[in-house]
Amino acid sequence: MDDSLTSVKLSNGLQVPALGLGTWQSPKEEVKTAVRAALDAGYRHIDTAYNYMNEDAIGEVLQEYIKSGKVKREELFIVTKLPMIHMEPKLVKRSIEMSLKKLQLSYLDLYLVHFPVPLVYEGDDEKVFPVTEAGGWKAAEKTDLLGTWKAMEELIDLGLTKSIGVSNFSISQIERICKIAKHKPVTNQVECHVYWPQKELFDACKKQGVTITAYAPIGSPGRPERLKGKDEPVALEDPVITKIAKKYKKSPAHVLLRNLLQRGIIVIPKSVTPDRIRSNIQVFDFSLTKGEMDEIASIKTKRRYFDMMGAMFPNHPERPW
Repeated sequence: MDDSLTSVKLSNGLQVPALGLGTWQSPKEEVKTAVRAALDAGYRHIDTAYNYMNEDAIGEVLQEYIKSGKVKREELFIVTKLPMIHMEPKLVKRSIEMSLKKLQLSYLDLYLVHFPVPLVYEGDDEKVFPVTEAGGWKAAEKTDLLGTWKAMEELIDLGLTKSIGVSNFSISQIERICKIAKHKPVTNQVECHVYWPQKELFDACKKQGVTITAYAPIGSPGRPERLKGKDEPVALEDPVITKIAKKYKKSPAHVLLRNLLQRGIIVIPKSVTPDRIRSNIQVFDFSLTKGEMDEIASIKTKRRYFDMMGAMFPNHPERPW
């Protein structure tokens, strides 16, 4: 096993397992099966979000494994995210406490601001995506990203989370936060894969000591059909990737994950299929040559699969793309 890539050191000194389980779009019963399969396979990094509405199911499994002695709390790296409806600074502490209660934990390892655009909070904590009459997401009138960040920093001081970070943030947003931060973001979780390699963002974040965590690292084959374009390129079927996979007797998913890991990027492939979850972690017994890394880097196809999130806020000043 190649131990040098199994974890990434964050700017605050914490080690994060470089490969974790993503749980977006995982309904409660399915996510329980997924988290059990992941913990049994050796995963210790689990990524969820308030918006996913599955924190309570994940919490049940974590407690089951901690109480039975299968894992210790300190071996786990648990991540969840502040929803867009709770970005007003006065709502932040209450929001993490709600997540902790569902997860049945006393602290998080990492807490992320899910998206840089706040949505209107209408007093209903279940209504995570309030919509306008036109059908778009209903942005809050006031935006105060730096105020939200200061409220996030207090959570570290209170011992509610060990680290804080962001998700879907642009270079300029990261730079603005780092300029005023007492506790810097340790990661920016973004869409990142062979067709959207995020090199510019990676380099800019690295300068600030901020890691990149890749969601959709194998191209999100399971995303809803409404998010798929006609004749869209499929990362798992890319000829360069399939050729390299054949050479190592590995799957295309293994090559896509290994490529990101060798770039120093944390990956959280999402799956609810136990076999796939077990397979995805088998990426530490081979490595790509410099020539293969360069060949992958020179793939011309470019595609952002989650473009619609930016499109929801065509004129918002904090729209990240």
